[in-house]
Amino acid sequence: MSHITHKSLKRVAQSATIIFIGTIINLFLGFLGRILLIRFTTQNEYGLYSMAFTLMSVLITISTLGLYDGTTRYIAKFRAENKSDNIQDTVLSSMLIALISSVLITILAYAASGYIAINIYDLPELSPVFNILLIAIPLSVLSNIFISIFRGFGESKIKVFLNEILRPVTYLLFLIPTVFLRFSFHTMVYVYVISILITFLAFLFYFIRKPPLKLNWNRVRINHVTKELLVYSLPLLAVNILLTVMSWTDTLMLGYFRTPEVVGMYNAAYTIANLLSVFINSVGYLYVPIISQLYSKDQIEELGVVNATSTKWAFMFTFPMFVLFFLYPDFILTFFYDSRYVASSTVFQILVLGFITNAYFGLNYHTLMSAGKSYFLMNCSLISSVLNIILNLILIPPFGMVGAAIASALSFASIEVYMTVKLYKFLKIHPFTNVYLRFTFVAISIVCFFYFVTHLILTTFWTLVILYSLFLLIYAISVLYTKSLDKDDLKLMAEIWETSGIRFSFHKFLKLWGDKGVN
Repeated sequence: MSHITHKSLKRVAQSATIIFIGTIINLFLGFLGRILLIRFTTQNEYGLYSMAFTLMSVLITISTLGLYDGTTRYIAKFRAENKSDNIQDTVLSSMLIALISSVLITILAYAASGYIAINIYDLPELSPVFNILLIAIPLSVLSNIFISIFRGFGESKIKVFLNEILRPVTYLLFLIPTVFLRFSFHTMVYVYVISILITFLAFLFYFIRKPPLKLNWNRVRINHVTKELLVYSLPLLAVNILLTVMSWTDTLMLGYFRTPEVVGMYNAAYTIANLLSVFINSVGYLYVPIISQLYSKDQIEELGVVNATSTKWAFMFTFPMFVLFFLYPDFILTFFYDSRYVASSTVFQILVLGFITNAYFGLNYHTLMSAGKSYFLMNCSLISSVLNIILNLILIPPFGMVGAAIASALSFASIEVYMTVKLYKFLKIHPFTNVYLRFTFVAISIVCFFYFVTHLILTTFWTLVILYSLFLLIYAISVLYTKSLDKDDLKLMAEIWETSGIRFSFHKFLKLWGDKGVN
């Protein structure tokens, strides 16, 4: 492994660890906030909040104009090319464009809020809730731009500290006294806006005090860099919109063909299955700027190694969660919700199979985005969305929510295969090394064995604990024994562990195993 590859993989792994931990903390704190809000509001109030929040989220996506990924990619690209003036133009252009677009969309949404509430939803009481949340749009968009800027410079900790921890902690600190002192529902809505405002001010303060580059604020200009950034980013906006539409398609079409109860059960299963994307998204955070730099320097061989190794890591660390979800769907659904949702177990298993393909085929989307193929990604999203709609039309009438799950799983898998083929044709790289294929065989064998054992034994809490613990032990031994993690992987893990400031004897074991000549 070359020095460039080793350094790149080390940065990806360190960032993935930080982002993953931050995401888990954010999910936990968000879950607590949701419980408080549900418990201290009426069903009607929480429904209004959910609808207004969804509308706000869509407008934030539109206001960002795809600049979240575009800004990161171009900063990394210009850093690799040592074009400091272009970096400044990228940073200032993205901030200015995001500010203008978010303010304009906020004003338009405020003017249309009454029409939306009355004429579309027939809920006049939705308008004041929506108007309160609209305040958060420019603040959220600019915070996202700050994140993308720091991401372009290879910084991941600031996102975790401010966005994943500070924001939900601030929300809880203000929400707890608000609900216990029995303030009004609208005050609870303002609490969310306050948390977004504090997060934005924290980003702004950090950006001013510790800027990733020295900016010349007197030289804000619209030039070829601005145009190139927008041309690249706007297709990514279309991608985000299409992916959002795709995630709504199942719900909307199930609502048309079936009952609201079926929609509720399907969405519950979908939400948990989506957790399988957490680790690959964590890997992808710093992967994008690193791959953008390698591509700009035409270091395709190193890029291929980073892609293959990162994909293997993402799937390897996602696999234990997949096994838990796939083998014990009844327990998982009961744990997160209650026994009423066990009826969606089969749906949950199908969705889990669909989401694991994202981890297995790896970082195709991120690699293509880093290589500047935003229009191709837009086309992929369009194909996937259309395919999903067609399959839903065919499968939902006879099979209900099971048909919707099959439609989603097939859409996910087919587009991943398509991107893998295109990436190979474009750069001649793919993640399917001999090591990865060997690990695939081991993973399938282990799943089949435990699937058979699980169906022979009555599943209780303690049998689940024992069987899953046994799985983790066999899995860890199999990975090491079959050399699915090679010597470079293990040494890299040991280095990351040492530099993390944590001392634990396991890192010595990794180094010892690596020194024995694992290859």
